[in-house]
Amino acid sequence: MVKFQNYLLLTISTLLVHVIVTNAAWEDGSATFYGDMTGAETMQGACGYGDLFQQGYGLETAALSTALFNNGQTCGACFQIMCVNDPQWCIPNAGTIRITATNFCPPNYDPHFYPWCNPPRKHFDLSMPMFSKIAITKAGIIPVKFRRVHCVKRGGIRFELKGNPYWITATMLNVGGAGDVTAVRMKGSKSDWVQMSRNWGQLWQTAANLVGQSLSFQVTTSDGKTVQLDNVATGNWQFGQTYEGKGNF
Repeated sequence: MVKFQNYLLLTISTLLVHVIVTNAAWEDGSATFYGDMTGAETMQGACGYGDLFQQGYGLETAALSTALFNNGQTCGACFQIMCVNDPQWCIPNAGTIRITATNFCPPNYDPHFYPWCNPPRKHFDLSMPMFSKIAITKAGIIPVKFRRVHCVKRGGIRFELKGNPYWITATMLNVGGAGDVTAVRMKGSKSDWVQMSRNWGQLWQTAANLVGQSLSFQVTTSDGKTVQLDNVATGNWQFGQTYEGKGNF
C-alpha cells in the first residue's frame, strides 16, 4: 500500500510539472531575425551546440536576450511564440512557432544601434525561416506573446565528449522535457558518481580521469526531474565522438 501511495504521489508530481511547463502563462516580448533563409548565421552560438543541423535542432532556434538567457542556464529550453498586435506585419492565422534556445543575443548600449536585446527586454532573435512563419520579414521587429513549453525530442539524450584524459567535457544535446539542464553527474564503471560543473552554455566538465571506463550519466533539468542513463558509452569511447543514452525526459 505504501509503495502504491509513493508511486501515485510521484505520478501526480510528474503530471503537475508537465502541466506547469506546457501551460505556462503567456508573456509579452518582441522578436527579430538574423541571417538569411539558409540559417547559416545561426549555427554555433553561445550554448555550445555547434552545427545545429547536425545536432538535430535545425532552424527552429533562437538567440535570447539577457533577461531570458540567464547566463546560459536557459540553453535548451523550448518556447512557443506568436506574432500579436501588429496587423501590418503579423501574418493572419499564422498560429505559433516552437523554438529551442541555442544562442545569446547580447545587449548593445550604443544609442546608434538597436537596443532590442538590452535588459530588461524579453526578446527572441529568430532564424529568418522561423520569423517568416509568423510575420513578414520586412517588419524587422514584431511584438510577440511567448511561453515556456515542453521540449519534444526524438531519441535519447546525447553527450558530445571532448577534452583529454585529465579534463572531460560533455555537451548535453537533444534534451526533452524542460530542456534546460541544471546539473550533470558522470560515473565510470570503476568509479563513484562525479559532479560535473558548467563550463558555459550546456557544456559541462570534470577533471576526473575516466578513460577506459564505460560511462553513465545523471541529468537534471530546471523542473527538478532527473534521468539516469547507464552505460551510455562503452569502455572504448573516444574524445570527439557523440554518444546517445537510452532515455530522455
